[in-house]
Amino acid sequence: MSARIFLGIGGVERRKAGGFTLVELMVAMLLGLIVIGGVSSVFLSNQRVYRTNKALSDVQDSARVAFEMMARDIRTSGLSGCDNSGRIANVLKNGPNAGGTLAWWANFSGASLVGYTSSQTDLAVQGAGSTRVASTESLSLLGIEGSGVSVKTDSEPTGDFTINDSKSDLAKGDVIVVCDPDHAAITQLSNVSGTTLSHATSGTPGNCTTDLSFPTICSSSSSYIYSANAQIAKLTAVDWYVGQNADGTNSLYRISLTNTAGVLSAPGSEMVRNVTGLNFAYHQQGNTDFETADKITNWAQVDAVQATMAMQSVDQRAGTDTKAITRTFTSTTTLRNRVE
Repeated sequence: MSARIFLGIGGVERRKAGGFTLVELMVAMLLGLIVIGGVSSVFLSNQRVYRTNKALSDVQDSARVAFEMMARDIRTSGLSGCDNSGRIANVLKNGPNAGGTLAWWANFSGASLVGYTSSQTDLAVQGAGSTRVASTESLSLLGIEGSGVSVKTDSEPTGDFTINDSKSDLAKGDVIVVCDPDHAAITQLSNVSGTTLSHATSGTPGNCTTDLSFPTICSSSSSYIYSANAQIAKLTAVDWYVGQNADGTNSLYRISLTNTAGVLSAPGSEMVRNVTGLNFAYHQQGNTDFETADKITNWAQVDAVQATMAMQSVDQRAGTDTKAITRTFTSTTTLRNRVE
C-alpha cells in the first residue's frame, strides 16, 4: 500500500490512500484457495477414514454378536441334563415314535443337530413361512434351556411331577426334557399348578402316553417313576438361516420354538442385519476333515460345527471404492456333550 502527499487548497497537506493492485489480489486469492483446498482435503480424508473404520467396526461387532449367539445354541445341542448315553424316550404325538406327522423340533434323539445345504429343504424355515437366500445354508439345533428344576416326587400313573423348587418358569404347553442317570424323556406339560407339573395325554400336540419308560411304547400301560432330584428343563429348538428382511436386504434369522398361552409355534426373529452369506461344515467322529451337510452319514456323531458368515456394512459407501465394506468370518464350535 502506498500513499501520495500533495498540497490542497490553502496549502494544507493531504494524504491520498492507495489500494491493492489487481495482481496482488489475485495472488492473495490463489494462496487462500490453496490453504482452503488443503484443509478441505485433510477434512474429507479424515471423514473417509472415520466412516471406513466405523463401518468396519460395525461389521466386526455384528459378526461377534452373531457367532456368540449361534455358538451358544451349538454348544448345548443334544444336551439332556444327565449323562445317560443318548437313551432318550419321546412321547410327543408329533415325535418319531407316535406314527404321525413328525415336527422338526420334536425329533431330539440323534437329530438334535442337523444341517442343510442350499439345495436341501429345511422344514423349520419352510414352517416359518420364509425362504433362505440363494446359496446359503441353515442349521437346526435342539437342546435344553438353563439348569431347570429338580424332581421331588414323581406320581405315576397320574403323570404328575412335584418339584423341589418353590416356583419355576415352566408353563402349560411347554415341551420339557426330564432325565435321571438311566434315561431322558421328552414330554409336553398339560398343566402347571404351583409346584406340580402334569404331563397328561391332552394338549397340542400332546403326548401319546404318560409312560416315560425307555424305549418309548405309545400303547404302554406301564409307568416309569423318576427318582428324587431328577432334572427337568425346557426344550429349546432353534434354526439359523439367512433370509430377506422387510427392507429388502439380507439378515441372519433365528427360528425358535415358542409357547404362547399353551399354543406352540416356531416363528423366525431377525437377529443381525446385512448378513449376505452363511455356510456350514461339520466334523463327524472318525473323520479327519470338516464336511458339508450332504456328506454327513450320522448326525449323532457330529461333534463340531464350522460356520462361515459373509457380512457387509450398513453404510453402502464406506469403502475406499465408495462401496459397502464386505468381510467373511469363520468360527468353529464344539458340542459340549459329544466331546470327550
